[in-house]
Amino acid sequence: MDAGHNDKTRSPAGSRLLRFDRVEMGGAFGDLGTLLPIVVAMIFINKLSPSSVFLAFGLFYLVSGYYYRLPIPVQPLKAVGAIAIAYPAVITESVIGASGVIFGAFLLVLALSGMIDRIARLFSPAVVRGIQFTLGLIFLKKGIELIIDRDIFMSGLPGKFAGYPVNLLIGIAVFCLVLLLLDNKRYPAALAALAVGIVSGIALGGFAGQTLSFGPTEMQLIKPTMADYWTALIMLILPQIPLTIGNACVGTADTCSSLFTGNPQLAKAKAGKFAFSMGIMNLPAGLLGAVPMCHGTGGLAAHYRFGARTGGAPIMIGIFFVVMALLFGELGFSLLAAIPKSVLGVLLVFAGLELCPLLRNLKTNEEYFIALLIAGIALVVPNMGWAFAIGIVTDLFMRKMKIKI
Repeated sequence: MDAGHNDKTRSPAGSRLLRFDRVEMGGAFGDLGTLLPIVVAMIFINKLSPSSVFLAFGLFYLVSGYYYRLPIPVQPLKAVGAIAIAYPAVITESVIGASGVIFGAFLLVLALSGMIDRIARLFSPAVVRGIQFTLGLIFLKKGIELIIDRDIFMSGLPGKFAGYPVNLLIGIAVFCLVLLLLDNKRYPAALAALAVGIVSGIALGGFAGQTLSFGPTEMQLIKPTMADYWTALIMLILPQIPLTIGNACVGTADTCSSLFTGNPQLAKAKAGKFAFSMGIMNLPAGLLGAVPMCHGTGGLAAHYRFGARTGGAPIMIGIFFVVMALLFGELGFSLLAAIPKSVLGVLLVFAGLELCPLLRNLKTNEEYFIALLIAGIALVVPNMGWAFAIGIVTDLFMRKMKIKI
């Protein structure tokens, strides 16, 4: 499942370049299956400004691509997104803005104090692989759920042929298309999937009732109250912190090392650097009322799976999001919202299939035990942070007591 291992950008010399070709562009859009379901739902349900949200993502992608020179992803905070979508009456735009400010400040403290590097030492290879394997399984599960969902659109529009398994049929067709084009350099699989998704979405009524105006949507400075900050801290940030440290910081750094062995840009791809870039970008984004953002192993796997090998991919999708936010606010959002769920589900499935095989790098039964324990717990409990914590404690205990399996 590992596309492009013989690509010239795998070499240290080629990896210094920013590449802007069709394959890199295909990889740039490979992470939409991870990004769009949460972002579109929060815009619809939590009443966020599409331009504020996509402008923040675009700028963060531009900074990430230019600095790291690797396809480092920018994703919505998953725990924050899930809770915000579940409790829209409590998690308002100002609470979401407050969560971005708190999250950014917290990560800056961890990065500048060096604490993130000390915390990272708690994550052994077994724990990190467990996190990656868990996310891979979750992506597979969520992707399949989106493919078999009876509703076609995330906006809730019924579309044409309501009551028929249209979403499933589109998903099967796009899955086969992606399989056929997975290593195709002329017709990148992710771009082909999105093209089919947009055309089929428009044909099935995905634009019905949507606003098609040009220019940015209304953006305003968010001024959270102390009550907003307190709600954000208790309900959004505390459940998110373990996932961020384990996945967005430590997991992303480890996945970079696995996918880009020998690349000189790995000197920047460290947990502390990722904490700093997330911190410095979430502070202003929170004041704009944007969705709080992070890096992540799943997004990295998605970009890589569909061809991204350099920082050119983040820069291209960053430009796309900035242009969409400022010039095509409602129109661009309506276009993305018209992509059928099953198309995004297919992208998620292939991202999951890129992450799961990383488990094979483990060597001992004890390491496999820890990794599978984390995955098993995470698939049952609502907060993956508990699975990471139990895995770390069990791993430390087994190594201290020299337990063999």
